[in-house]
Amino acid sequence: MKKLLMITAFTAFAAAGCDAQQSAGDDAAPQQNQVIETIMARRSIRAYKPDPVPHEILDQILECGINAPNGMNAQQWEVRVVDSKEWLDNATAAYRQIVAGTPAEKMLPSGDGGNMFRNAPTVVFIAHKPGLCTQVDCGLMAGNMVLSAHSLGIGSVCMMGPLGFFSTPAGKPFLESLQLSEGYELLLCIGMGYADEQPAAKPRNRDVIKYIK
Repeated sequence: MKKLLMITAFTAFAAAGCDAQQSAGDDAAPQQNQVIETIMARRSIRAYKPDPVPHEILDQILECGINAPNGMNAQQWEVRVVDSKEWLDNATAAYRQIVAGTPAEKMLPSGDGGNMFRNAPTVVFIAHKPGLCTQVDCGLMAGNMVLSAHSLGIGSVCMMGPLGFFSTPAGKPFLESLQLSEGYELLLCIGMGYADEQPAAKPRNRDVIKYIK
């Protein structure tokens, strides 16, 4: 019996050693980096399927957003999510009247269908309290959101152009409906939804990168 226990213990020890060696070998092998893969694969999406983004997925994306670094951890940002088709359609109808006959009209979907936010079924509005760091803070927040969205199978596009609408008399009721705190201003918005296109990567200029010795 004693001999059997010793053999069993030796076998377990040897197995553990093999596992350790295997783990060490795995660590030594080239590893894929999911974060880098997500960054390199993300694209700005400008065509969406009508399917809404489930709130369970949106909650994860928004949580990633508010965990972005920000100056002094002041968190001087506010986020509003609109996925009401009625809201988006009504805002677009009002915007169409404003830009009729101007170059901006060409940016809208043709016909009566679609909305001014690249027809995204969900739009995330990001506002900031103007300050030294807050624009950068909100940019970092948006970066977290679009990357986490891509990792969860959701397409996105950052936009600033449509925000001019909210400073017009026709846009004022829609701005008020966002219920931003006093002193906060819209900075950008992000259209989100299931992608209906697969755009290719656009070239990047690496010459802008220089090491200073």
